[in-house]
Amino acid sequence: MRILATGAAGFIASHLADAFIAGGHEVSILDDLSSGRRENVNPKARFYQLDIQEPAVAEVFERERPEVLCHHAAQMDVRRSVLDPGFDARVNILGLINLMEHGRRHGLKRVLLASTGGAIYGEQETFPAPETHPTQPVSPYGVGKLASERYLFFYFVTYGISYAALRYANVYGPRQNPHGEAGVVAIFCEKLLRGEQPIINGDGTQTRDYVYVGDLVRANLAALGSDFVGAVNLGTGIETDVNTIFRLLARLCGSSVAELHGPAKPGEQRRSVIDNALARRVLGWQPQVSLEDGLRETMAFFRARVGSKTER
Repeated sequence: MRILATGAAGFIASHLADAFIAGGHEVSILDDLSSGRRENVNPKARFYQLDIQEPAVAEVFERERPEVLCHHAAQMDVRRSVLDPGFDARVNILGLINLMEHGRRHGLKRVLLASTGGAIYGEQETFPAPETHPTQPVSPYGVGKLASERYLFFYFVTYGISYAALRYANVYGPRQNPHGEAGVVAIFCEKLLRGEQPIINGDGTQTRDYVYVGDLVRANLAALGSDFVGAVNLGTGIETDVNTIFRLLARLCGSSVAELHGPAKPGEQRRSVIDNALARRVLGWQPQVSLEDGLRETMAFFRARVGSKTER
């Protein structure tokens, strides 16, 4: 199968490109390297350094004629979306439309969209939130992801391009950028390993649903081979607060650094956790990696990277 993976020099999609190639698929990668790393690009993929908004995307579709678009290129910073809603919309909404317009002209059959299982629901009324939970995003980032899902429905109805909008929980794991789109796991790992003091925003009791990137790879592979159309949550259904994440990571790296709390981030969601019953039913998927095992793998990755930088 011919797959175009956008954002695959970044965290999640680079793992997906590796898995697609290992599965015998023909993969091309489109990434502008604004936050991704060239070293993450699988050497067996054809690589195009290009912004998804550019007219030159047409040439990629004409040359590659992908059957599947695995779309992860995005503006992922919720706070930046609040400060600059126009930029967020240009990248996340108009960028998708640019891809879809060229895709429909060149035989695109299916889309796997990296959506959000946190920002799309807003302040939850039900814990964990199912896909039927009201979608009341309170950030332009969440609004953009919801709009993207609606656009994919339009392209499905009008042009027959099927899609799975994969509503990710808080993803963590190797290759996450602690200076880019990262959550607390990557940030804490790097700071603890460097002997620096991590700052916990607020009282640290805010919760998230942490899902390991390797589990999401399996979910995407299942969605690739599925005829399911629509939105589906990909999370663990388990809430974990930030204080717990800090303590687990400190123990894994043998750090005795004390907890230090800073000001709470204005407007930060207090609780976020999503139900994965639909994913179990339509994709045959459920997470397999425990939080502690996933954090151990992530810490090992950052230990190797911090160590290599120290040796230079």
